[in-house]
Amino acid sequence: MSEQKTTFNSTSQYVASKELLASVNVAVALQKPLLIKGEPGTGKTMLAQAVAESLGKKLVIWNIKSTTKAQEGLYVYDTIQRLYDGQFGEEGVDDIARYIKLGKLGEAFDSEEQVVLLIDEIDKADLEFPNDLLWELDQMEFYIHETKRTVKAKHRPIVIITSNAEKELPDAFLRRCIFHYIDFPNAELMEEIVKTHYPDVEEKLLKDAMEVFYWIRSIKDIRKKPSTSELIDWINALQIGGIPTDRLKEELPFIGVVVKKDEDLETLKHVQ
Repeated sequence: MSEQKTTFNSTSQYVASKELLASVNVAVALQKPLLIKGEPGTGKTMLAQAVAESLGKKLVIWNIKSTTKAQEGLYVYDTIQRLYDGQFGEEGVDDIARYIKLGKLGEAFDSEEQVVLLIDEIDKADLEFPNDLLWELDQMEFYIHETKRTVKAKHRPIVIITSNAEKELPDAFLRRCIFHYIDFPNAELMEEIVKTHYPDVEEKLLKDAMEVFYWIRSIKDIRKKPSTSELIDWINALQIGGIPTDRLKEELPFIGVVVKKDEDLETLKHVQ
């Protein structure tokens, strides 16, 4: 049997900084949730996918919405289905366990193998949501009242939590996490990231596109700064279109791939 891999490294599709690699591996070693913040487009959600791929583990994703309650991540009791089955004489209606559906957190705890659990955009939920998860994330277990069963994690999942900083998270929750802020990639790291997607990209095209990209990001009045994924898409568009790069900054071809707000397009017109 091959030895289980326990150290996260960059993958063929995800290039992480040394600092981010260190934060992930410390969180895995200490068995603590890793809280990731960073501006949109810095790869927060993709990090969990990369960790799962690198360590050879299943990824369980819990997408948080403004209406999400912590209980939903543990389990739900489908009383409507039970009532429906009872009306139509279905067998086994007295077996409440049939109507207990594990949520994403419950699924991660109940897995026969260790999984990577992504709690994505935790700050979208109400202020009590993180506090409502403290016991479960600490003890790695929860109690199902309807069946009097305790679900205890067979293997402590690797928990990655993302936040866009829409709301401040409670101090008690933060104390239990390893924290990492993903800085926007510098030019050297960005070049490495682009080349993971387009290893044969023409050097001049890459250099000129990146120069314009970082120039746009540096403009003070740009409201939505373009992200890494938008640079990658733009380079692809430039390659497909066969656009000469000599006047890239003056002509800004396919700029709608990079700049997504009317007011930002107006700003570019005035600063060119």
